[in-house]
Amino acid sequence: MKMILAVMPTHLSELVSKKLLSDEFRVTRFASTSGLLTGGITTLMLGVEKEKVETCLELIRGQIPPGEPTDAAHARVTIYVLNLKEFSRI
Repeated sequence: MKMILAVMPTHLSELVSKKLLSDEFRVTRFASTSGLLTGGITTLMLGVEKEKVETCLELIRGQIPPGEPTDAAHARVTIYVLNLKEFSRI
């Protein structure tokens, strides 16, 4: 099991969330801040089976409109994929 955290502008998060939900991924969204306390950032959190990680990442990337090439310090979306030792739903 993997944990995917995708940090993005709020206006993109709704589009990405809808696509993930329509493809039967469970998504938790929460407001967050980055940089110098700038607003308008949302983090999506997903628990994903190991074999579905690439599909999930492709869905996220596919919903991000093309834009100017950016360097890592100015990325529009930042995605973390973390190993989970344990995962349960209660």
